[in-house]
Amino acid sequence: MSANRAARVGGLGTVAVLAALSLLAGCVSGEDESKGDRADAASRQSGPTPTPTVTSKPTRTPTPTRTPTPGSSPSPSSTPPSRPASTPPAVELPPLHAGFDYQIGGAYPPPTGVRIVSRDRSASPAPGLYNICYVNAFQVQPGEEKQWPADLLLRDSRGKVVVDDDWDEALLDIRTAAKRKRVAARVNRWIDGCANKGFDAIEPDNYDSYARSRNLLTSADATAFITLLSAHAHARHLAIGQKNTAELAGLRKRAGLDFAVAEECGEYDECGVYAKAFNDRVVVIEYTDTGLRKACSGFGDRLSIVRRDVMVSTPGDKDYVRRTR
Repeated sequence: MSANRAARVGGLGTVAVLAALSLLAGCVSGEDESKGDRADAASRQSGPTPTPTVTSKPTRTPTPTRTPTPGSSPSPSSTPPSRPASTPPAVELPPLHAGFDYQIGGAYPPPTGVRIVSRDRSASPAPGLYNICYVNAFQVQPGEEKQWPADLLLRDSRGKVVVDDDWDEALLDIRTAAKRKRVAARVNRWIDGCANKGFDAIEPDNYDSYARSRNLLTSADATAFITLLSAHAHARHLAIGQKNTAELAGLRKRAGLDFAVAEECGEYDECGVYAKAFNDRVVVIEYTDTGLRKACSGFGDRLSIVRRDVMVSTPGDKDYVRRTR
C-alpha cells in the first residue's frame, strides 16, 4: 500500500514485570490512542532490545495490503531459488511481541509504549526505536510510470500495461531473470536509501502482485525476485520482512525473509500461518475492530498488533484511528 494513499521477554521473573511488559505490547491491555497524548520518540529512555540473527535464521475488499512506497544472480522464473539467502550477524530482527505503530501514511511521534515503527522510505526513522522502511517493490506508485523503462512495466498480449485496479498501480515485469535483475537494481537503490537513513529493516510491498497479474506472473517469479532484494538488504545489514502473501510463508527461508508484516491476518484467519513460519516474529495491522479483536484473541500475547485506519492517516486527521484493543 502506498504512503500517499490507502494501505492494504521477561527478565526479572515476577508476575508484576510480565504484566507490565504485556501492557507495552499492545493487545493485552492497550488503550485507544486515536486522541491520546503522544510522547516524542526522541525522549524515550530506551529502544528495542537487539536480537542478532545467525547465518541460519531462527527457528481482501480492496485489500489494504498495498500500502504506499546486487545480490546473487536471479533464478529462472519457473524454479524458486533452492537455497536461503544468508543473513549476516549484524542484521537485527524486530523485537518479539512489542508495541507497534504503522506510519506509512505519514510520520508522527510514536505513542508511548511503541518499540517498532514502519514508515515510508521518504521519511526518517524514529529515534531510539526499531524502524522498518516501506518500499513499493513489485508495483509502481501512481503517476510514476514514466520513471520506469517501458519494457519493465508488465504488459498483456495487446501491449497494454497491467494495472492493479484497486490502487491504480502498474505491475512490474519480473518474468525473466534479466528483467528481475534490472528491476531489483532500481529497488535496491531505495533499499540503500533506507540503510543510509538508519532504518533497521525493509518492508517490500506487493509480494502478492502475481495474483493480480492476469496469470502473467507466477509465485516462482515473485519468490525469485524477492530473493534478490533479500540478498541486497542483508548486504546492507537490514532485515527484510515478508509483506502479506500467507501462501508463500513456507518459502521464507529459501527467499531469505526474516519476519512478516501481515495486514488483516486476524480478519482473514491467517495470523497462525505467519506465526508458525516466522516463529512469532510478526507485526500485524488490522483495519477493522473485528479484525483487531480476532487477532488479539488468538495472538495478543505473541505478536505485535495494531489497529489503524485504512488510509494510514496521521493524528489530527478526521479519519485517524490507532488502537491496540
